[in-house]
Amino acid sequence: MASLPPLPSVPPSAPVPRLPHVLALADDLSGAAETACALGGPVRLSLTAADVAESPAAHDLVVDLDTRHLPTAEAACAVRTALRAAQAGPPRLLYKKVDSQLRGHLAAEAAAYAEGAEAVVVAPALPAAGRTVTGGVVHVNGVPLHRTDGWRAERAAAPRSLPEALSGLPVRAVPLDVVRSEPATLDAEFRRIAASGAHPVPDAETDADLDAVAAAALRLGSGFRLLGSGGLALALGRAMARPAAPPPPAPARDRTPLLFVVGTAEPAAVAQIAHLTALGAHHVPLDPADLAAGTVSLPRTPAVPALTVLSIDGSAGLRPGAGRALSAALAALTSAYPGHPDLVLTGGETARTTLDALGIRELEPLGEIHHGAVHSRTPDGRRVVTRPGSYGAEDSLLRIAAALRPHLAAVSAAT
Repeated sequence: MASLPPLPSVPPSAPVPRLPHVLALADDLSGAAETACALGGPVRLSLTAADVAESPAAHDLVVDLDTRHLPTAEAACAVRTALRAAQAGPPRLLYKKVDSQLRGHLAAEAAAYAEGAEAVVVAPALPAAGRTVTGGVVHVNGVPLHRTDGWRAERAAAPRSLPEALSGLPVRAVPLDVVRSEPATLDAEFRRIAASGAHPVPDAETDADLDAVAAAALRLGSGFRLLGSGGLALALGRAMARPAAPPPPAPARDRTPLLFVVGTAEPAAVAQIAHLTALGAHHVPLDPADLAAGTVSLPRTPAVPALTVLSIDGSAGLRPGAGRALSAALAALTSAYPGHPDLVLTGGETARTTLDALGIRELEPLGEIHHGAVHSRTPDGRRVVTRPGSYGAEDSLLRIAAALRPHLAAVSAAT
């Protein structure tokens, strides 16, 4: 596959030229929403891959390919199809969003994304969430990824390094001292690695490191494609200096029900939910076996509660690989929930299956409530917040509730 038309080559010391809008491809919805906010300019978030060719180039476009649950070969095919469609559409700068803990079909999708590129710059560091890359190894709060429990819901063990995670794609690590060197030195190293037939994997511990990586890739032209987490997307947004997004509209009226759908297996979710129940939220913990079997129904209440939390009871542990079935069951419950509620959806798979069940194909990102918690609006006016399951401090859900329902901030302060 031929690459997209290259951007103008400029000397390393020159400013980045005027750039086309971005096309970002994500493998799940929470990551797509995170990327849409990170780019920082006019953006459309689509749940339909056909928009890659059909959407006008008046804005950045982020597409959730929803490949996390697919077989490996189908996930790679979805990336290739999107890239072919991109060539038929308006010129855009390519970005591939990946999970900062390397989950999903990383090797297969990266290999597909690399086809036709001079090189792919791989930088999954996300300093805001404590995810860094040193010596080609992803660390979570200073601990190598494979020594954490970040993959406990996966069928496989976490990779020990990025070369292992990208098995089949030749890569070369770029040490931190080179990332932090003069721009010309970093550019030359990227070119040297590309000339050898490999792809650069730069170390990064800070946002400034990612700024240097993004700027180098932009200077080298569109033959160098970017692949990374929301941290690299933020760096790309800063480098491209997009116009500021308009302020979000006022929150919805307090009488609109607010439904939290917590589809994550993260232990931190228990404490996050406790903050909501302390405010009087109606909490419905769901047994995963009953949920997967489709035997769960919501308890009847005299009136629709103003604030409800549906969550998976993970106290007995979850079966690895069961996430898609559980997310689909949660989505079915959510789509039948009365009152046209605003939604807070944690976990990319939960978010995508829920919006699919509701027939929602597009989101308008309005801003971030906190890192990774993206506030969007649907075409019919419903408010939706998406958030990766592994993100957020103990007060994450409380902060989201207060942003959507400002009166809850005062109630929280009094408790």
